Amino acid sequence: MPRDWRKHQSQDKYFRQAKREGYRARSAYKLIELNERYKLIRAGMTILDLGAAPGSWSQVAAQLGARVVAVDLSPIQPLAGVTTIRGDITKPATLAHITSALSGNADLVMSDVSPATSGIHLVDHARSIELARASLQLAIRCLKNDGKFVVKVFQGEDLEAFVKETRQYFRQVSVHRPPASRQESREQYVIGIGFHPAHKRLTAENANHAENKKP
Repeated sequence: MPRDWRKHQSQDKYFRQAKREGYRARSAYKLIELNERYKLIRAGMTILDLGAAPGSWSQVAAQLGARVVAVDLSPIQPLAGVTTIRGDITKPATLAHITSALSGNADLVMSDVSPATSGIHLVDHARSIELARASLQLAIRCLKNDGKFVVKVFQGEDLEAFVKETRQYFRQVSVHRPPASRQESREQYVIGIGFHPAHKRLTAENANHAENKKP
């Protein structure tokens, strides 16, 4: 099985292209494709990259002129323009490190985080949704108003509910599968554009309601 996997990997066009172009993983092309479609990244942005190891998404963002804070449980080798944090995104201590490293709020939170897969679809989907929700909670805490969010989720029965939850915080939410995703993969990406914290939206709605009730 390992030999077959290595043979398949070496025949993958995105794997070969990543080797040629110096990216740390073929997943770089997923972000490149998402960025071409949704205009996620521009020079001068501050970006929080969750589940970042080995660093291919951070590479892409830094090459486009963004300042990146990259977080993962696994170590990430140094990259120019990238601050790395080794930590669990579900732990409060990691949030404290992220807040300090960002020195303000992020323009984009992107998460390519994946659970350790079991091969059992329902289990892997549930774990993926859990990590996607952890990523969303960090985005809610760390994004600037009108910021952007992209997160990987495995397909399954809870995806629709997660998309609905994400819509509470973003003006526009889409689900997309980039061409660079492996054919056998069940991954989808949820993209949120135009962050608006729910509590601010509700406050504005209540204020408008009170204004309309005035005699």
